[in-house]
Amino acid sequence: MTNETSMHEAVAFELRFRSLYQQGRALAFPCDCEGHVDLDRFSERVRNNYLYARAMLGREYAWPRVALCDSESRCRS
Repeated sequence: MTNETSMHEAVAFELRFRSLYQQGRALAFPCDCEGHVDLDRFSERVRNNYLYARAMLGREYAWPRVALCDSESRCRS
């Protein structure tokens, strides 16, 4: 395994939908670096939350942003 490969494996991303009405609240979902999610890997509850956030864009949630997460699961956009 090369250093480049191990670095990519340690990198994780989240697609974060920020609430328009409740400061500091958001829905976040694991994704790739381009913001693509794998709906088949989500539980039914997580999948429903994701679809709800997408349906409520501009009403309850802002357009999503991809956030980079470090190895300690802390994400930043």
